Amino acid sequence: MTLDRPFQFSRYRARPLEIIDTTLREGSQSSLLHDHYKYFFNQQDKVEIVRALIIYGVKFIELFAPIVSAQEREDVEAIKAVRDELITQKGYTFLLAHVRCHPADVESAIEAGFDGLNFYIGTSRFARDASHGKELDEIIRGARTLIEQVRRDYPHLILRFSGEDAFRTRPEHLFRVYDEIAPLVHRLGTPDTVGVATPATVVRQVAMLRQRYPYVDLEGHFHDDRGFALINALEAVRAGMRYIDTTILGIGERSGITSMTALLFNLFVDREYDKLEGYNLRGSYPINVLLASKLNKLVQSKEPVSLTNRTHTSGVHQKAVLNDHDTYEAHPLDQFGVTESEILLGPLSGWNVIYYFLKEIKYFRIDEETAKEITRVFKQRVYNIRPDESPGQILVDIAEKEFKLSRLEIPEPYRDAVTQRLDAIRPEERGEMFNGPHIR
Repeated sequence: MTLDRPFQFSRYRARPLEIIDTTLREGSQSSLLHDHYKYFFNQQDKVEIVRALIIYGVKFIELFAPIVSAQEREDVEAIKAVRDELITQKGYTFLLAHVRCHPADVESAIEAGFDGLNFYIGTSRFARDASHGKELDEIIRGARTLIEQVRRDYPHLILRFSGEDAFRTRPEHLFRVYDEIAPLVHRLGTPDTVGVATPATVVRQVAMLRQRYPYVDLEGHFHDDRGFALINALEAVRAGMRYIDTTILGIGERSGITSMTALLFNLFVDREYDKLEGYNLRGSYPINVLLASKLNKLVQSKEPVSLTNRTHTSGVHQKAVLNDHDTYEAHPLDQFGVTESEILLGPLSGWNVIYYFLKEIKYFRIDEETAKEITRVFKQRVYNIRPDESPGQILVDIAEKEFKLSRLEIPEPYRDAVTQRLDAIRPEERGEMFNGPHIR
């Protein structure tokens, strides 16, 4: 079956991949906010996050419908202001309201001046039985009537319709609904609301929908309940899906959804460069750090674009990284703003990194044999480390107090810099410093 081409949106030429960032909608449902006693993003948080997203190159940002609360209505105005401030620099960014198929949601979003409406209603048996209680015919009748009215009265709005829990909706039921709605909207969403999809089912779903609705763009929203959010999004993009919902750090309801920077990072690694048009990839790590700071936490270790992806604790790894970081750092994270490596001192560290730390960072006069002896003492001592101590301080104390090592005299401007083999550099050349890995 094919449908007539729907109305076209003429204000913007869509790129091969469009991120619809939903950090301030889906991400606001993350339990991480509660874990850190924050509970919600305040207006200043939202303004800073939106500014960072626009500078990063995101053109579509999803927010709650203002009907959610008076505070949400106020926040939309502040967000619109920062968006308008950046238009001359970054071009137009579209604000989309996440709305139920309910006139009150729609009215609140239109009054607030949103650029588009992201309609949704549950289509699976679970949603029909336990959520809204409507059967398919009632869903179709209500959604079509409302969307037709919006199309007639507000033809400039960007419209999307999603059958919530699409991957647990029988295909024939999903088609019954989408057949009626597809001619009225710009995008059809395929949300994996409870994270049941697998890469294979995603590819099949995208293929079916592209064949049936060839003139409507598809949008994916993949939850991470099974740990598949990222791979499902990648497979959807490769199968021809243009729009993907993401959040910064992948935060969201339960286990979250697809991470924006992880998705773009993997497309880069796989050389799918056409999908990266317009995104400021070097801003990936800074934007992750920004959101992590809002959550009062570090960028989590599961996030590919993180310093932990360049952090080494094993002595074997540390030695190799000192010689050639590519040995255990296979991916171009520097292209995504991770410009340092980090080596963590601890009981797994070998003498090579301890030698490097004491010689190149702390400027001790030390030879390799002495470093090996200090390593043996350190490995015994570090297992009894106190909360107010650090492994680095333990090493310095051992070097100074037990081995009576002296230090090189370092000019004041360079005392805190990381150097390499400074004792082999002529005094007149010591101003030319070399970067090394960060060790702590």
